[in-house]
Amino acid sequence: MSQSHQQPALSQCPGCAEPPAAGDLFCGVCGYDLSAVPGRPGDRPTMAITVPPAASGEAVRWPAAAETDSSDVPAPVHRPSDLPGTDSGGRPLAEQEKEQVQEPGVAAGQGAPAGPGPGPVGGAESSAVPVRHDDRAVPGGAEHSGDFALAAPDPRTAEHAAAAAAPAAGGKVCVACRSGRVDPDGYCENCGHAQPRERDHMEQELGSVAAVSDRGLRHHRNEDSFAVSSTALPDGSPAVVAIVCDGVSSASRPDEASAAAANAANESLLESLPRGTHPQQAMHEAIVAASEAVNALAQEPAGAMEHDAHRHQNAPACTLVGAVMAGELLIVGWVGDSRVYWVPEDRSRPTARLTEDDSWAAQMVAAGLMNEAEAYADERAHAITGWLGADAYELEPHTAAFKPDRPGLVVVCTDGLWNYAESAEEMAAAVPADAQEHPLRGAQVLVGHALDGGGHDNVTVALLPFAVRPQGAGSACETV
Repeated sequence: MSQSHQQPALSQCPGCAEPPAAGDLFCGVCGYDLSAVPGRPGDRPTMAITVPPAASGEAVRWPAAAETDSSDVPAPVHRPSDLPGTDSGGRPLAEQEKEQVQEPGVAAGQGAPAGPGPGPVGGAESSAVPVRHDDRAVPGGAEHSGDFALAAPDPRTAEHAAAAAAPAAGGKVCVACRSGRVDPDGYCENCGHAQPRERDHMEQELGSVAAVSDRGLRHHRNEDSFAVSSTALPDGSPAVVAIVCDGVSSASRPDEASAAAANAANESLLESLPRGTHPQQAMHEAIVAASEAVNALAQEPAGAMEHDAHRHQNAPACTLVGAVMAGELLIVGWVGDSRVYWVPEDRSRPTARLTEDDSWAAQMVAAGLMNEAEAYADERAHAITGWLGADAYELEPHTAAFKPDRPGLVVVCTDGLWNYAESAEEMAAAVPADAQEHPLRGAQVLVGHALDGGGHDNVTVALLPFAVRPQGAGSACETV
């Protein structure tokens, strides 16, 4: 389609904005020369780019591209002097080339290879100095190699890599990148990964007692705590202690409450048992000491953050369960819904749960209003009716003494475990067969059992192997 080059029709006069009549060369109002108005620029349609045919009608013969031959010699390299032009100082490139030193690998006084192609392979002229990336000076060659110095140390050097990989002495190594140092805020300085907190997973083995605590898969922190220890009675016989506490999530600072209770109860037992206090009485006193430690947390601490509204709504609280092996006795004490199970070494013998929950479900069963299956199926089943804390209705420590007549394993745990092995038979089935000889491994397996089941809560378990010589038939446990 051809393009029109006629004078464009104006809608109004550029001088007075009056519409001109058709064909007027001058405005009838102001006399503006309408022919002086520049015409519309010509259209520039998109054109297809095609290779023009040769004059002889034959196809265009493009020069063959340089290729690398079988000896891997690179294609000819064109230097700046091969093309006319000037440098930034205005000098011709050819003159600049003459002033430059000869190429690396060519001795002074010798001519460079003729033409842009490479010199002979393997000859004296081809003994080039290795390329350097850290300095312009080339040892044994010309003054400058044409390369530029790096602004930072080369990370490929062994010295730099070792310095980056090794954290400061005594510092933690990132669990993600395994090379960065962890800063005081708990983040890797190399990859920025947040490190797991110390209480997210805890393990401890002390002689024949072991405990494991894990954050689980759903909670953002571990609100459980434990303490295991051993001491000697006045007659020199050993006494082994295990305390497990579960922070009440609806209360403020439940993690602090469980830690305070576990430490206070453990210290009380270690102080009273060597004095000859009866183990059952010592357990009662330990629970009272734990309650006082948790109550003290309800007092507003100095420097408390004002934005933490929970500090003014409810007091820190937790549950507690403990076991003491002293002589031939097994003493248990508890407040709340954490439990103690007895699993005999001979699995053909009956197992038993040694504690009764302070919970809504347990009250319904005790009152005869529901059977156990109905009560624990109710959504109110795990509402606790007893706990340690300043807002507890009344402190009622529960203690019981047992005299096992055969070897077995004492399982002390929070509901984070027994929710996945509620009955004594289910707990016995979850306990590995070699837990008596390897309590730490057995505790790890039980925590894994809860995590495999869903890990909806924090999980804490302590195992205490109870070794006695069989004394004939009888029940697994007998109340003293």
